[in-house]
Amino acid sequence: MKKKYLIALLLLFNICCFSQSRYISETTKKVVYARDGGKCKCCGSSQSLEYDHITPYSCGGSSDASNIQLLCLKCNRSKSNSCYCKVHNIKVGYNCCEGKTKRAKSPRSSSTTKNTSTASSQCTGTTKKGARCKNMTTNSNSRCRLH
Repeated sequence: MKKKYLIALLLLFNICCFSQSRYISETTKKVVYARDGGKCKCCGSSQSLEYDHITPYSCGGSSDASNIQLLCLKCNRSKSNSCYCKVHNIKVGYNCCEGKTKRAKSPRSSSTTKNTSTASSQCTGTTKKGARCKNMTTNSNSRCRLH
């Protein structure tokens, strides 16, 4: 009898905790492709398109059509786990750690900021899920640009 309860509890735990998946269904892909017009939401290219999570999957973003967008390979790779395409400096997602959008700093303005520390260290900020941020920083406050 205890085995049955234990198995039922484990199944319930798996369904609740591991139900989120990075997998994007074919139906969702068709909806997103039609909605985005078959073009990259950042640069408008129709070559090498990929399906991207607007709120990154690593930050709890779902694989629903409302959280998926089309980005070309170049824009998607430059976005990575952030909210900005670093190639075009355009916002194409949501801030992972705070759950809201932020304005991007231009590459020139960020290079003119004064850093008192030269050694790189791990950011002391936390993500939306409460995990420690994995970005490296040289800022004196020990926080990355997202925090």
